[in-house]
Amino acid sequence: MAERRDPERQGVEGQGAGRRGRRRFDPAGPVTGLFFLVLAALFLADGLSDERVLAPATLAPVVLIGLGLVGTVRVLTRSRRRELR
Repeated sequence: MAERRDPERQGVEGQGAGRRGRRRFDPAGPVTGLFFLVLAALFLADGLSDERVLAPATLAPVVLIGLGLVGTVRVLTRSRRRELR
């Protein structure tokens, strides 16, 4: 089956047919990873120390706000991850 050529997915003009251009940076992955690493560090520090690092009344809103921020970044950058065929 022959593949259709999509002009937007090809490289810059003059680079030859069929070559893909550079992919754009998608910040959703690093933002999500950083959020979960920070969250894991908070829970680890809380478990290893004798005192509370953050009170549960403070930790719950921080987690919910962080999840909202991560979700917002992922929705706003969805077009960068989409690969239509």
